[in-house]
Amino acid sequence: MVALARKTLVYEWRRFLPAILAVGFAGLLQLLQLALVLGIFGSTSMYITGSSADVWVGYPGTQSVGSGRSIDADVESRILMDPAVTRVEPYIWVDGDWRGPRETGGVSVFVSGIDTATDGMMFSRVLSPALRARLDEPDAIVVDRSALDQLGVGIGQTATINGHQVHVVGIGSGLRALGGVNVLCSLDTARRLDSDAEDVGPTYLVAKLRHPNEARAVARRLRGDQAFGPYTAWSARDFARLSVLYWLFDTGAGAGVLFLAGIVFLVGAVITSQTLIAAVNGSVREYATLNALGVGVAALRRVVLEQAFWVGTLGLLGASVLGIVLMLLARSQDVPVILNVPAALACIILVMGLAAVSGLAAMRSLRRADPATLLR
Repeated sequence: MVALARKTLVYEWRRFLPAILAVGFAGLLQLLQLALVLGIFGSTSMYITGSSADVWVGYPGTQSVGSGRSIDADVESRILMDPAVTRVEPYIWVDGDWRGPRETGGVSVFVSGIDTATDGMMFSRVLSPALRARLDEPDAIVVDRSALDQLGVGIGQTATINGHQVHVVGIGSGLRALGGVNVLCSLDTARRLDSDAEDVGPTYLVAKLRHPNEARAVARRLRGDQAFGPYTAWSARDFARLSVLYWLFDTGAGAGVLFLAGIVFLVGAVITSQTLIAAVNGSVREYATLNALGVGVAALRRVVLEQAFWVGTLGLLGASVLGIVLMLLARSQDVPVILNVPAALACIILVMGLAAVSGLAAMRSLRRADPATLLR
């Protein structure tokens, strides 16, 4: 009966083509939605994933990188006391107000003060050594290429942040932020740009370990000693996950995306099930003939489910090819899209689940596959 399902799809492909297109289109929408969600909300953890630090130390209760508060600089001594730590460097976060050479209205910028040493940990995976070296210049900044129009500035031009003049010495990529624009500078420049007199210490301290796989254990040890003031520690992986989950669920920003994903799945299931039902109805006399020849209804139902499986597989194949092309196009235009293995598996499960639901709905049409219909 499995061969029958495949042969039916081959010889009656026009009848099943709308169902394949419906599944493929729904799968493509799910794929692009998921890639955009991971890309957009993943940018909130770019400060962590784009850096090579293994452990982050910040103010207790911090839920994302942008919501940190300054901590006592003496905490660095406590971190260096741990035998697993090889290096510590400060990271300063400053909220800034941008005024460029062209009228752009109010632009919120997130200033990141980093160690400009060649082996600096912050942004080591997205900032080239040449750009990092340029930040040694006083009041020098680097911005992402996707934000040039928004900031109204170009390389070599000057602007002001919180009333202090800065000049653009380089253009980076992969620094896109959610809700603002990332600006990179040296630690000294960041301190000058910070207008809050109460920020006397770094926003975070980041540490490199001898064995990165011990990050969680080291973070637990650091959290156990509060003698150096209020602070807490996370492994880089845990802090990145915390930041993404905070923006996705606690801020409400991801609720609309999740709701839309559910609507796409529901609409796709309805359209696909209707096209499969129409295809089964078109073959009801053939199914009735098989039933008259002794093929049971249970076997006919397996044929319909097998057809639904192949419809889902073909739709998924088309969605994957087109999705890869569209994501490559999006990345060329600096649109944040990310697709990892768990996300791809989730899309496959959703698409095949959609096909299965449609196949179950189409099986109801087999009630008409009675041999008596052949006499009408």
